[in-house]
This record gives sequence, structure tokens and C-alpha cells, in this order.
Amino acid sequence: MFKTGLKILEAKVGIESNRKELLPPFPFRTEVKSLLTDFKEVENIHFSNSLDGYISVEESSSKPFFELSEGKAKFKGPFLKLTEEASDLRFSLWGNQGFLYRYVLYLLEKKYRIYNLHACALYEEKKNQLYIIIGGAGSGKTVYLLSGLTKGLKLFSTETVHFRIVEEGITWFMGSLIDNVRLGTLMYNFPQFLPKIETQEAGEEWQKKVAIDLSSYKAGSDILNTPRKVIIIFPRIEEGRKGFILNDIEDKRKAVKVLFDNISQKLSETVILYDRIPLLGLDEKELALTRLNYANQLVHHETVLEMASVLSNPHECWGNFLR
Repeated sequence: MFKTGLKILEAKVGIESNRKELLPPFPFRTEVKSLLTDFKEVENIHFSNSLDGYISVEESSSKPFFELSEGKAKFKGPFLKLTEEASDLRFSLWGNQGFLYRYVLYLLEKKYRIYNLHACALYEEKKNQLYIIIGGAGSGKTVYLLSGLTKGLKLFSTETVHFRIVEEGITWFMGSLIDNVRLGTLMYNFPQFLPKIETQEAGEEWQKKVAIDLSSYKAGSDILNTPRKVIIIFPRIEEGRKGFILNDIEDKRKAVKVLFDNISQKLSETVILYDRIPLLGLDEKELALTRLNYANQLVHHETVLEMASVLSNPHECWGNFLR
């Protein structure tokens, strides 16, 4: 067996396979399918018997098989062929929407009480303020991210925002520094971030994403211990819309539900790996109960001074937030 290990934040995973080419591809590259679009760093470590979780991948001619027992994942099947034939390698063992991504989220919660928002985050260093923009695909996170960088904010995460609540306050951990962005968004709204690419056919810019490295804009600290002010924004950005409409979320119960749903999504949803293997959600009852408690603590924390939904266009999305 070939063995290796990796560390993401505090979660440590051991991986073994009977084929070396099925192990994770260190170092991870800057590309759309990369785990670096989910996490700041994927560190290669030694395999040992004292890690947080384990993944076994056995290359075999048998029908694809998967099981998760006592936190240990076992895959068996023709994975070399599945990799060659997959329609979307984001949904693979090591892809940014695949098994390892979700398994790390699970371990961070279960072992370390580190919770993971599907969001981007920007930091205003002089005011010690953290802006968290929460939403799914197409909501407008990337518009807020790139627009905020042009206004002088510092990058704290492009896709996953990690936090842990302790007695002393809230610790926020820097997330991914690479973002997958539609070419059309770059070409028509933020050309200053557009990388050198091959000529695209008309209309293709809205179908294709590119991975852009924004690490040169990152905040000075990888960890923020209880920033003075946290502002949480739920955007809806529409091209052609005029103005900026802000609605404060005053009912804390609704805010807790939205945060709980957001943190839970990637853990609980069922996805298909390699177009063949249904991967059921990794959530557990006790994890969910604890997560709800921490979502409630976050909403009511003294540093979270504003939570609001915003309806706007790409150019006016920040409204009065930065004044």
C-alpha cells in the first residue's frame, strides 16, 4: 500500500491506496477543481496511526463501492478509469466538491468545533472589521469579493469561512485565497483581475470559470481573534438593477436558521462522485444539535453588530457599509 497524509487547518487525514497515482496530487494546483479553492492550504504530512480520519482507495475491477464506518472511509473500484471518464472532476475523491472536501468539513466540526460557512470574507484592517458575505452559487459573493478588493479591503477567504467560538470570543481562520470566477464577470465588471486566457467564442464567457489567485490581496493575519465588529451580508446581485436596498434581519431566529442551513449544506447534501457513486451526506444528529447551538451563539455574539440582506447591482453592492 502507498500511504500519505494531509492537514487542512487542524484536521489531519491519512490516505492509503494500492495505486500510487490514486493518492492526492501534491502540491495542489491553481485550477477550478482544486481544493485550494476551498481551503487556504493543503499541507502534506506523514501517514501515522494517530490522525483524525482515514481514507482507503483500492483500485479494483469490481463495481464501485464506498462505506464510511467509525469515521474511516473505504473506496473500492476502477478509479483510474472513473477518473479518465468523469464529466466533472470537481466531484471526485480529491476535487473541490468531492469527498475529501466534505470529509474535512466533517472532521473540523466533529474533532475541533471549527464551523465552516459557505461564504467569502473581507477584512478592514484599520477598523478591525470583518465582512462575511454568505450565499450559494450565483448569489453575488464574487461580486462583493472583487469589488471589496478594489475598495481597499483585504482578502480573508474566497469560499469557506472558518470560525470557532470559545469562552474568550470568536476565532476566525483565514480560508481559501483562490476563487473560481465566471469569465463574463471578469471581462465586463472586473477586467483588472482578468488573467491571460485564450480567445473565447461569443457567449462562452458565461459558461466557463477560471481559477484566479488573489493571495496578493490577503489580510496580514491568518487568524483573527474576536474582531471589533463583524457584519454578515446575504446578497442578491442583479445586472441592470438600479440602487441599493438593505433590509436588516431583526428576527434573530431567522438569522440562526439561515446560518445553520448554510453551515449544514455541504455536510448534509447527497452528491454523485465520478457520475457513478452516490455519496450520502456525512451529517450526524449530535453534530447538528451542537451546530445549532453554535449558530445561535454566533448570531447573538456581541461582535456581530449587523446582519442584513442586500439587493443591488455589481457597482453599488457595498452601499454605505464602508463609510
